[in-house]
Amino acid sequence: MQTHNLGYPRIGSQRELKKASEQYWSGKIPVQQLLQTGKTIRQQNWQLQKELGIDLIPCNDFSFYDHVLDISLMVGAIPERYHSLMETKQLPDIDLLFAMARGYQKDGYDVTAMEMTKWFDTNYHYIVPEFTATQKFTLYSNKVLNEFLEAKANGIQAKPVLLGPVSYLLLGKEKGEGFHRLELIERLLPVYLEILKKLDDANAHYIQFDEPCLALDLSQSEQQIIVKTYQKIKNKLPGLHIILTSYFECYGQNLQTVLSLPVQTIHLDLVRCPSQLDDILATDFVKTKTNLSLGLVDGRNIWKNDFQQSLALIDKAVKIIGVERIWIAPSCSLIHSPCDLELETNNKTLKPEIKQWLAFAKQKIDEVVTLKQLANKEHQADAILKLQENMEAHQSRKISTLIHNQSVKQRVAAITEKDTQRFNDFSLRKIKQRKALQLPMFPTTTIGSFPQTAEVRSWRTKLKKGEITQEQYDDLVAKEISEAIRWQEAMGIDVLVHGEFERNDMVEYFGERLNGFAFTQDGWVQSYGSRCVKPPIIYGDVSRPAPMTLRWTSYAQSLTQKCVKGMLTGPVTILQWSFVRNDQPRSETCKQIAFAIRDEVMDMEKAGIKIIQIDEPAIREGLPLRKENWQEYLQWAVGAFRISASGVHDETQIHTHMCYSEFNDIIQNIADMDADVITIECSRSQMELLDAFADFKYPNEIGPGVYDIHSPRVPSKAEMIALMEKAKAFIPAEKLWVNPDCGLKTRHWDETKKALVEMVNAAKELRLSVHQPKN
Repeated sequence: MQTHNLGYPRIGSQRELKKASEQYWSGKIPVQQLLQTGKTIRQQNWQLQKELGIDLIPCNDFSFYDHVLDISLMVGAIPERYHSLMETKQLPDIDLLFAMARGYQKDGYDVTAMEMTKWFDTNYHYIVPEFTATQKFTLYSNKVLNEFLEAKANGIQAKPVLLGPVSYLLLGKEKGEGFHRLELIERLLPVYLEILKKLDDANAHYIQFDEPCLALDLSQSEQQIIVKTYQKIKNKLPGLHIILTSYFECYGQNLQTVLSLPVQTIHLDLVRCPSQLDDILATDFVKTKTNLSLGLVDGRNIWKNDFQQSLALIDKAVKIIGVERIWIAPSCSLIHSPCDLELETNNKTLKPEIKQWLAFAKQKIDEVVTLKQLANKEHQADAILKLQENMEAHQSRKISTLIHNQSVKQRVAAITEKDTQRFNDFSLRKIKQRKALQLPMFPTTTIGSFPQTAEVRSWRTKLKKGEITQEQYDDLVAKEISEAIRWQEAMGIDVLVHGEFERNDMVEYFGERLNGFAFTQDGWVQSYGSRCVKPPIIYGDVSRPAPMTLRWTSYAQSLTQKCVKGMLTGPVTILQWSFVRNDQPRSETCKQIAFAIRDEVMDMEKAGIKIIQIDEPAIREGLPLRKENWQEYLQWAVGAFRISASGVHDETQIHTHMCYSEFNDIIQNIADMDADVITIECSRSQMELLDAFADFKYPNEIGPGVYDIHSPRVPSKAEMIALMEKAKAFIPAEKLWVNPDCGLKTRHWDETKKALVEMVNAAKELRLSVHQPKN
């Protein structure tokens, strides 16, 4: 029986990579210091796993930005717009990587970033590969080989991790018509074989191929391509031990294809789909020599593993195929988990009673090793002590009085159809709203947050340390809001926001004000690039003890005659971007959150806030990977949003915002949310995402993002007008809003103000081209 890990958090336990990357981007440290930070994180991760007892330790799971982007560099899939940076500018590889991820706007160059989207049903974002019909692939980067040799030099038995060639192509996007990206497999595979040969020559016996597309509904032709691909790899490099991994779902209809592949080890995510163990053990697989990797420890959540349940699954597999064919692992890469629970020393934010129920990445590695010891009856005294502690923690959670609130349960149980419906449909509401709001054509707004400078963040730190009083802190926030309102008015923005300077995070802020949530000091996970988030922990029933946002929104509104949007995070996003309790259905928890947000919406309306935005950037990412399970999810997810939004009068305008997503297959469900205005991220896709809304004849209003806030480059007025002209070809002009792609919290003030000036000027020019007034 072996233990292995699929991947470890790459950000560093104190977010060292984030800090070093941002310092490098701002010119504060040299590239050598950034590269050394990455090397230190890699070596610390390897050593930690070795000391805890992992047999096979992953390498190439580290990335300075994104592992999918790393593959694009490895195979030379570098879009043409970056070629001048390579050939004329001669950018170093690390700067080319960042230019592809973030765009490049200096030294006379102005190159846009590549598109970004969600990694399956997680909150991690990857950089979408771009392919053309004439796409050529060539080995450009030896990163995977270099990191294997680095691990080897440090005495680590490492297995290189690679995103599989089929999933890599399927996760990309065609740039141009007349071909399908999977047709490129014959050109791509030789590059994979070339790097695999180098790894083989370097004595990398084990190779982990991640093919997460095997968790999706694949066509027969796609399955055939997978079989042919891995047969060719086996034929060319018969000595390699291929570990095939997929996660987040069962293999489903792809199972027979997977079992036919010439690989030595097959990984199962038994957290998301424990039933697939029985499915496999009931096949002729039991007669083969292929190993089975049991993904027993949850790589996506922070609850302790139930050792008794896991040992039962191990025992079942051992009895049928033997102990020598069993490997123990987390369910997926631990990139989705915080680094180390031992760093959580604040008993006020994370009560000891709750802490004993949790496990972060380091603890999950220990759980994997402990399961092997218990199953093999190794280190009996220590292992049995850990088993006893594990059983006690689970029993403590079952009987804890912290978890249950009967009034919350009763409110959810009493939901009626009236709770999910506005008074009238949009065709009537829009007339009342246009009369009440008096907005021009192409009204301008932002998505909510403004840059949080180091100074603004320092105020929260000083408040927590007791260095300033609550009154002093409030005065500082009020001054920042006042300045933001003044310059928005001066700039000519139509619908203002207060800027969210008081908020640490769009989910954490609300969780801190809701019952049933706990928090960490250092529970950071990577969202994209240097962007890290600290998800709250939902451990119990959720309710709102008091208003959460009313004070600062009302204050901002008191400063201006223009409308100030109330800014809220929606129930599905709070759910998706938290670590959610696993002792009741997610749908039940989501409805509890929805009622808490509904109470806030009603209070805002009573206070005179006429426009309220309920952000749901995560609603698409929550879709189950198998289409057969979509409708069940969408029914409760859309229902939760409607619960939160449906209590207001017709005159009150409800907005929602969604992040990078493909909307075509759920456009009816988005319409069913019945938000008066939806803002979506469109600029990186050059408005391609609007196809779905146009084909569907989406009835409500839309704000397609006109510039990419995830890049530091400042777009021109002409660029934004061109994007809005594209939008007008899809959507009637009277339904269009003008806004950035997303919130501006992570940007700097200089670039933000310049971009918003261009945006407002673009809207003014657009108004000159139409004659129909908005009102």
